[in-house]
Amino acid sequence: MQTLVHAQGRKRPVNLTLNAELVDEARALSGNLSAAVEAMLTEYVARERSKQAQERLSAAAACRTWNAVLQAHGGSFADEHSPL
Repeated sequence: MQTLVHAQGRKRPVNLTLNAELVDEARALSGNLSAAVEAMLTEYVARERSKQAQERLSAAAACRTWNAVLQAHGGSFADEHSPL
């Protein structure tokens, strides 16, 4: 898996709209809210990238299986009905 962020990567301010009470509680629990949010966002991005990669692999496997079926049966059942 690719490295998502560099520890000393460039930082930039962002604007988010979040529940104020939740932010206050998280800030009280975390010494550094920005670092906590960045860690959670890093985990989210890694999880989503992994999920998308798995979906691509699954789609590729389905295509290989379907192509094998077509090859084994000499093409699609619809080929005999195609005007092309």
